[in-house]
This record gives sequence, structure tokens and C-alpha cells, in this order.
Amino acid sequence: MPDTPPVSQKLTELGIPHRVFRHTGQVTSLEQAAAERGQVPAQVIRSIVFRLAEGRFAIALMAGAAQISWPALRAHFGQSRLTMADADEVIAATGYRVGTVAPIGLPRPLPVLIDASVLVHEEISMGSGMSNTGIIMKRDDLLKLLPEAQTGNFAAST
Repeated sequence: MPDTPPVSQKLTELGIPHRVFRHTGQVTSLEQAAAERGQVPAQVIRSIVFRLAEGRFAIALMAGAAQISWPALRAHFGQSRLTMADADEVIAATGYRVGTVAPIGLPRPLPVLIDASVLVHEEISMGSGMSNTGIIMKRDDLLKLLPEAQTGNFAAST
């Protein structure tokens, strides 16, 4: 089914319950996405791709508007320099465009960090691999899919 989002295809293949939410128009903000999905912004999980080194990438999952603490990431990986992946690198590393990324159905495994903010809500939503479409699922199901992910405090203090 070509208009089934790739993340949904993978979840279905794995037998993971989820819902596909299709926005009726262009999504321009986190708040809009959350409201249309019947959620609060902290239930929307952003998958942020960053470069560890040339050709090596990782994903940080952050809830809502939480911002990454670059010092925490550098300390976690023991590296003095990390940078955000650019749009072309995101596609190459994940197969998804910026704004549609999820840590599911990747062409090859990437290290995944889960910020503690992701663990707050039982129901979450995230990218589906398609624009203006989200995946709604249980947080615990996401955690089961990512057994090697590392959880910690990766958000900047506000």
C-alpha cells in the first residue's frame, strides 16, 4: 500500500498496535500537530539526527519542545564535537526526510538515545516517514522496539 507510511508498515509487520493520524493540512508547529492529534505537545516525540563522525549518526528522541543538551550528548559519547545532521545526511542515515523521522524501519541500526521526557506519557506520537502524518502508539511499545536504546537526561535545562 503506497500511502501507508513506512513506519506503520514496519509496526504492522512487527505486530505492534498503533494508529496512523493524517493531518488535513500542512503542519507548521509542534503545538498544531499535538492539538490535531488530541495530545499535549509533550506527547509528540521528535527524532533528532546528529552526526557522531564522518558517516556515523545517532538519533535522540526528545518530547515536545525539549531541546537537546549538547554537553550531555558529548559527555555520553565521549566526544568533544557533535553536529546536527543536515537534510541530505538525515535522508541518507534514516531513509526519511526531516520532520518525518522515527527510530523505526531504518535502513541500518543507529544508536538511539531516549530523553527521560519521552517516558512521561503513556501514549505518544512521532514521525511516520511521510509528511503531515503521525504514528500514535503506546510508549511502552516503542521502548520494546528499541531494546538497545539508552535512556537518560539529554535535555537542556530550561
